[in-house]
This record gives sequence, C-alpha cells and structure tokens, in this order.
Amino acid sequence: MKKLIYNLVRFLLKVLLHLYFGKIKINGLENIPKNKPVLLLSNHQNSFLDTILIGTACGRSPFFLTMAAVFKTKLLKTIFTFFRMIPVYRIRDGINSLKKNDKTFDKAVALLAKNESIVIFPEANHNLKRRVRPLSKGFTRILFMTLEKFPDLDIHLVPVGVNYVNPAKFPDKAAIFYGKPIRVQEIYNPNDLIKSKDAMVSIVSERLKLLTTHIESEKDYNQIIEKLDALGVNYLEPGAVNKSLLLLQNVTKIPTSKKVKNRFQKLLSIIFWLLNFPVLLLWQKVFKPKIKEIEFLSTMRFAFSVAIYPFYYLLLFIFGLFSSDVLTGLSIAGIIFFLNILFTKLILKNR
Repeated sequence: MKKLIYNLVRFLLKVLLHLYFGKIKINGLENIPKNKPVLLLSNHQNSFLDTILIGTACGRSPFFLTMAAVFKTKLLKTIFTFFRMIPVYRIRDGINSLKKNDKTFDKAVALLAKNESIVIFPEANHNLKRRVRPLSKGFTRILFMTLEKFPDLDIHLVPVGVNYVNPAKFPDKAAIFYGKPIRVQEIYNPNDLIKSKDAMVSIVSERLKLLTTHIESEKDYNQIIEKLDALGVNYLEPGAVNKSLLLLQNVTKIPTSKKVKNRFQKLLSIIFWLLNFPVLLLWQKVFKPKIKEIEFLSTMRFAFSVAIYPFYYLLLFIFGLFSSDVLTGLSIAGIIFFLNILFTKLILKNR
C-alpha cells in the first residue's frame, strides 16, 4: 500500500508539473543505469522544484539527501521521510548536529549496496545564477564508505543539469539533461583517496558545466546575462548557450534585442488576469510578500497553485450550478481551466 500511494502521488506531481510549466524537456534518460547503484549529482537553482522535477522524471525511484532544516516538525519529518528524503546536517544547524550525518551516510551506504539511486546536490546550496558553483566533497565520503564495505560494487555517477527559462517568473519552462554515467571504479584508488576525491569532484563539475549554462565570471555575470538575453538565447539548450558565451568573450557592446512585442501574448495575459484575478491577488498581496528568498519563489508559487486552484475551480462550478445548472457549472470551470492551460503553454512561444 505504501508503494502504491508513493507511485500515485509521484504520478500526480508529474501531471501537476506539466500543467504548471509551459514545457518540460527531458534529455538523456538512457544514461541512467537501471539495475546499478547510482548517485544523481545535480546543479541546484530552484529549491524544491529541482528535487520534484528529477524525482518524477529520472526513470527510477530515488532517495534524496535533503537539508535537515526542512525536517522541522514531526509532521514534516513524516512527510519527507515517506518521499524518501534523508536529512543532511550542516554547520549552520549546530556543530553538535554534524554527528547525526554519520547515520545519514550509513543509510546512504546501505541504499547503494541495494542498487538504489540517490539524488545529491553537491553545490550544497541553491542559487538562481546560471553557473555551477564549487562542489562539496561530501558525496565522495559516501562513495568511499560504500566501497570500503563493498569493494566490488559497480557504482555510477550521473551528472544532472537542471535548466529554466526564468525561474523567478510565471509561466516558465524547464529542461533536464542527464549526462553520461561515470563508473566510480575507474577513478577510485583505495591507496590514494585524496587523488580519487579530487578527480571525482573535478570530473563531475566539468560535466555539470556542459549540462547547464555556466557563466564563469562572477564579476561580469550581470553584463553577460544582459548580452545573452539580448541575443535571445534558449536557456533550455545549455550546449548552444555555452557556445554563445565563448563568442561573447571579445564582445564589448551589448547587442540590440530583436524581440518584438507579441499582441497575442498580451491578449492572453490580459485574459488570464481577468479570469484569475481573485487567485492572483491572493498570491500577490498575501503569499508572495512572505517569501524572503527568490530561490523559493517558484516552488512556493507551484505549491500555492496546487493548493488553491482546486478550490477556485470548485467555486466556479458552484457559481454556475446555482446560477443555472450542473452543465453550466462544469462548463465555466472547464473553460477557465482550458484557457489557463492555453496561457501556460502559449505565452512562452516567442520568449
């Protein structure tokens, strides 16, 4: 029963994600071994949406190493544990709490020994900037502990690039790129763990830089983003964007954007606001101001939509029912639902 509920919820989340995003593009699923222990190592931009996207679109039922701060209450701990999330403690959680990571790592070792898959965000934090940040070496500790107990275990590392068009706004598009698997046994040297650790971190970092947009310069970051936006690059194609970055190295003048205002998109936006103004006002005036970190904005907007829209459509149905009949209620709710989906899918066509 537990497995059935898990699969049903995951399927529902997958459907909701496809309703929320204008487009979700999945690349390289064939690179994830099916019957091998796997660490999925992803860049981390968009808070829990990164987790949900990978969890519903990787062809496996992975576990997740998740910051312990989200396991605040007994209820949250129960929910996150059900969805295969394992707490990881950082120094900000208190120096004494770091000892709890021993239990977390032992759990990860046991999972890999059973050929399970684990998702880790080795940047150890989230940030909307389009760059791969320095990686924590924590995942190598799990690998070394596992291979010390099971020296012949064929563990694979799969780098994952998660990409968004504009995660701070709605609607948005997403693309996930699963890179070629890396066999740990080909890098691991039990006689030189430091070299093995550095090699693993280096190769994963370099692979991630190919699977997502990577702007190396922090100093010139904003200027480079302006140039890329002016060129109208597609951030769902990181390979092409990174090639554009190479061409821009010697460009000092920001090119003029060729974007043309689309009247159809404007019309869709107006219709969307008119049809959804109670929900949008509630979001804009009540919930959005409470979000302090921009990295949580899209995740909270998704959660808000999932929680509020069923009630909104129900109210529309009740309005139609009492105004006329059941068919009218169903028609009003159905038409507005269809127009909302149309807006989500079409508004980004020319972005």
